[in-house]
Amino acid sequence: MKRNFLKLALLSTALTATSAMAEDVTITIESWRNDDLVLWQEQIIPAFEAKHPGIKVNFTPSAPAEYNAVLNSKLDAGSAGDLITCRPFDASLALYEAGHLSGLDDMEAMSNFSDVAKSAWQTDDGAVSFCVPMASVIHGFIYNKDAFAELGVEVPTTEAEFFAVLDTFKEDGTYIPMAMGTNDQWEAATMGYNNIGPNYWKGEEGRLALIAGEQKLTDEQWVAPYATLAKWADYLGDGYEAQTYPDSQNLFTLGRAAIYPAGSWEISGFNSQADFEMGAFKPPVQNAGDTCYISDHTDIGIGMNAATENPEAAKTFLAWVGSPEFASIFGNALPGFFPLSNEPVELADPLAKEIVGWRGECESTIRSTYQILSRGTPNLENETWGASVAAIKGASAPEELGADLQEGLASWYEPHQ
Repeated sequence: MKRNFLKLALLSTALTATSAMAEDVTITIESWRNDDLVLWQEQIIPAFEAKHPGIKVNFTPSAPAEYNAVLNSKLDAGSAGDLITCRPFDASLALYEAGHLSGLDDMEAMSNFSDVAKSAWQTDDGAVSFCVPMASVIHGFIYNKDAFAELGVEVPTTEAEFFAVLDTFKEDGTYIPMAMGTNDQWEAATMGYNNIGPNYWKGEEGRLALIAGEQKLTDEQWVAPYATLAKWADYLGDGYEAQTYPDSQNLFTLGRAAIYPAGSWEISGFNSQADFEMGAFKPPVQNAGDTCYISDHTDIGIGMNAATENPEAAKTFLAWVGSPEFASIFGNALPGFFPLSNEPVELADPLAKEIVGWRGECESTIRSTYQILSRGTPNLENETWGASVAAIKGASAPEELGADLQEGLASWYEPHQ
């Protein structure tokens, strides 16, 4: 009798353990955002697990520079996590085409995002979306409010006003008018050309027309931004040619420069380093009353490993990523990384709030070179770096730069042949 009772007790214990294992599913997230580990562990994961008992989440980031190689090795070995943080455009598209990412169009949460928001994680024809958009970064200009008040200048809205402000700072001499160097090249294109350019080529209208071959890089709207960049050289301070990206950040946060051509990702760092109040203004339009366009560039998404053994739990998490709750947590914990869902998010950081408010005033687009146009050789994104630097230095005429870029694109991209 005792033996039978012991068997029943052991069987009951085994069944209880099996039931607990069946209820508790652990899903793992691959990411390159190792700087965000504490955010995930202390804010995002606890918020999800509180609403979804039985699903545990592990956030396992790699070093940013190693992420692509590490992820591909894990995918090939069958050891990758259930969820994959997605870089924009071609890197994630390649994962989908290789069968590593699942299509997500059957998820109701995908309807919470605009076509522009989803464009970084879709097939070229837009038929399949394979990552839930998480956040974008917005370009514009961050300025030193104390410096503006000291010289009595107003925030510019047109290009004429913008250059008048720069002239005022240059003539006064107390501040470098604008902090940006050309040593690292990418800033000239990212915070220069693709910052001011959308106002010329009318955002998505021009970007999509360029992809379709209906516009060319020799057209006025694509050449004119280089002519505007050529005017910047007079305001960047002595030695800007050798000035690195960290140099520019330091010049601004130390209060030595009045204006910083920016990406919104700078907000957290600037908040901790600058001891003056900052404001932001969107890229000035050419004429008062013109429609404004901003580079609201899709930066980070998250998708499901097609080989996951926990698809239901993974999709539950992805649906939550598409919710207002996630957007609020993420947007406030990382000011300057703006949620992409259609549902408005109330942000606490005043600078982030000011910048994201431009979405309600301007048309959003993404960087012109990132989708499709930089797959060949020469790579249009990298070529635009060099062209933007050449424009600022006055090494080549804007028309010459446009012609060289067009020739390179046409050499491999069929719609331009």
